[in-house]
Amino acid sequence: MTTRIKTLFLLVATLLSTLVMAKDTYTNPILPGYHPDPSIVRVGEDYYMVNSTFEWFPGMPIHHSKDLVNWELIGHGLHRPQQLNLQQGLADYMGIFAVTIRHHQGLFYLITTCVQCERGGNFYITAENPAGPWSDPVWLDAPGIDPSLMWDTDGKAYYVGHGNLSGKQAWKDQQGVWLQELNTQQGKLVGPRKQLTFGHANNAVWTEGPHLYNINGHYLLMVAEGGTGYNHSVTVHHSDTIWGPYVADQVNPVLTHRHLGRDYPIHSVGHADIVQTQKGDWWAVMLGKRYVDGATLLARETFLTPVTFEGKTPIFNPGIGKVLMQQQRPNLPWSPLKKKPARDEFTENALGLEWNFLRTPHTNWYKLDGDNLVLEVREETLHTLTTPSLVARRIEAHAFTATTSLNFSTTNTNEQAGLTLYRSSKCHFLFAKEKDALVITKYLKGEKTEIARVAYQKDIVVLQAKANGRILQFRYGESKYRLKNIGEQQDMSVLSDEAAGGFNGPYAGMVATSNGKASNNTASFNWFNYLEK
Repeated sequence: MTTRIKTLFLLVATLLSTLVMAKDTYTNPILPGYHPDPSIVRVGEDYYMVNSTFEWFPGMPIHHSKDLVNWELIGHGLHRPQQLNLQQGLADYMGIFAVTIRHHQGLFYLITTCVQCERGGNFYITAENPAGPWSDPVWLDAPGIDPSLMWDTDGKAYYVGHGNLSGKQAWKDQQGVWLQELNTQQGKLVGPRKQLTFGHANNAVWTEGPHLYNINGHYLLMVAEGGTGYNHSVTVHHSDTIWGPYVADQVNPVLTHRHLGRDYPIHSVGHADIVQTQKGDWWAVMLGKRYVDGATLLARETFLTPVTFEGKTPIFNPGIGKVLMQQQRPNLPWSPLKKKPARDEFTENALGLEWNFLRTPHTNWYKLDGDNLVLEVREETLHTLTTPSLVARRIEAHAFTATTSLNFSTTNTNEQAGLTLYRSSKCHFLFAKEKDALVITKYLKGEKTEIARVAYQKDIVVLQAKANGRILQFRYGESKYRLKNIGEQQDMSVLSDEAAGGFNGPYAGMVATSNGKASNNTASFNWFNYLEK
């Protein structure tokens, strides 16, 4: 075959591949795994989305898309330790709560709350490029959580806050939404502060996550209600002026799955944000959870649903009224992304954007050394509220295999290094190499259980965790080609919402610890492979 024919053949093959990939439908969730509280903005033909991150660093991941279906992680809003301290002792599930992303006159804004942080409260940061760098925080004197921003047609900026300014509750957990003007030049709230709503109806609880829109001269206030669990929902309120009065829509809740029963596979749907495409269509992103054999294994994920308006009322998924696992994709140019390699061989100068740490790392306890990720064996542990020597990435599928090659030697019985599946300090697995053994430890609701142990003398070992739904099997060997099981099958529900509770989600990663004693040792990881089935 001549070179010219080969080139023509490759072009035809590429064209056919593109046509095949340009599907008519998309699959939910669009951001699987731990991606709660989504907020979205369009700038021209580009879409940007952010999610909350709680005690994990870097925080506030920014994803970019051209078609609302294929998303690429491009950066983080919280990416420098100097910006904000997620301090030692910060509790599980505290830290960066729901974030809103907005854009005005060439500048991107992220506004959020840091709960129980060393310096807590509400703040915003800015960037000309959503990939970063982002500014230091501008702290605001504002109560509540989940703030949002909006710019009205007159150019004024407004802070949309969560809370009950009266301090009085007509029913338990009655919250609300309030409004105040924001002077972005001075970086402070100005003028009067006004309560807009206490919820869509009597006994509506945890009114939070507000977003305010000016659509065709009318104001739409969209909020999350019912808490972020099974009773989660989206409700809307209307006004002809920005200061109100706001009237609850009679259709409310405009989106929820609580009426579908506790066995419905997608549950806890709520906390939505809407965006209009360049073609005039409306779409919504929202969080939701998925059951597997009665367990919520991947926590809160990001889903996508079309929206139309009947008068002022947003209709979510018209004619269906619920979030589907698959349906017609947006009428936008199909823009698939190049699939990332399953294996990270740590050959770059910096860790990839998918890698996270617990709380803010203030010392350089890891390094990329040639073809290895080297972790210092430090006193901090996974079961304490610290920043352990842990480098981890989100688990984003119900069927996955996490494998790593470890080179570690110690003469001390307290030192360990290995693979972890982690949800919180109280709920995780640790598959570690010790002085002369491999051991698997399970932490379930803070109770420690050793579930397997085998003798092992060599320095190099391949450790693997293979999950399929709730079934989890650990394996090990001298190479990736000769792995064998260690211990009995485990239940992935250890990392589930039902067992662990809280707001964040599950991770897989590499860890090293000296369990409270000083050490000068290190552990080297040659590669980490994360493969979804």
